[in-house]
Amino acid sequence: MTYVGQPVPDLDQRSDRASMRDVISAYVSLTKPRVIELLLLTTVPVMFFAAQGVPGVGLVAATVVGGIFSAGSASVFNCVYDRDIDEQMRRTRRRALPRHVVTPRAALIFGSALAVLSVLVLGFFVNWLSAGLSLAANAFYVFVYTMLLKRRTTQNIVWGGIAGCFPTLIGWTAVTNQVSWEPLILFMVVFFWTPPHTWALALRYREDYAQVDVPMLPVVKSARHVGGQIVAYSWVMVATSLLLWPIASTGWLYPAAAVVLGAVFLVQAHQLHGRAKGTEELSKIRPMQLFHSSNLYLSLLFVALAVDPLLR
Repeated sequence: MTYVGQPVPDLDQRSDRASMRDVISAYVSLTKPRVIELLLLTTVPVMFFAAQGVPGVGLVAATVVGGIFSAGSASVFNCVYDRDIDEQMRRTRRRALPRHVVTPRAALIFGSALAVLSVLVLGFFVNWLSAGLSLAANAFYVFVYTMLLKRRTTQNIVWGGIAGCFPTLIGWTAVTNQVSWEPLILFMVVFFWTPPHTWALALRYREDYAQVDVPMLPVVKSARHVGGQIVAYSWVMVATSLLLWPIASTGWLYPAAAVVLGAVFLVQAHQLHGRAKGTEELSKIRPMQLFHSSNLYLSLLFVALAVDPLLR
């Protein structure tokens, strides 16, 4: 109900506000917030572990902000380069560039600005070693994974996934300003975790990848073969996670979590492999079960890493 003298909202203004919200949302989506969340989950707990307690709030905040800018920048560049295949894939066709909500030029400017901000924030408010590692991760993801490996080899995610391992180093160097064996072991945990995690998702969307000629392993190999590779990488991942216990002299929580979580992950990996024998039907293989479980595994393992020194 509108009263006398009360201004009536202009429809064009409301439309403009809605449009502005859409554009802002589109720019945010280019940064792939869910990927950023996962990367921060392997950064902040390592800071607690490196500090053997609670690191400074300002240091954590600067590392998180710099990390968000860096990871967001890499994702934006990835979206720009892959916009041709994103238009054809069910999983990605609703992204901002395929929908033409943001232009490629505007996205490039946005991604570049985020990259510069990430280096400046990390360099001036954390340290320049962390800033350099962040820039290296960004460049590796864009030039090595996105531009070189993704469309050329089934090993794309194995080696391209190295970019996603850098947050363990950045979290450690943010506190210590040096690299040591502890973050390198955690780096390798994420390295061996990435293929099972990504191949499970790629198995679910293998038709999409096949349609755009991206040779993800599930596109060129049988589900049974992919399942076997997932099992192999999972065993190495769990074994690597246990190496941290003797090398870093952790408390009881981290090794206990690594054993329990690792055992659950291995059971699920073997179950997926078993379901994949003799069938290619995704409804029977159910690869997304392992995909979601892999997120939970990494989250809980790194939470245990952060809490472990607080219990001593």
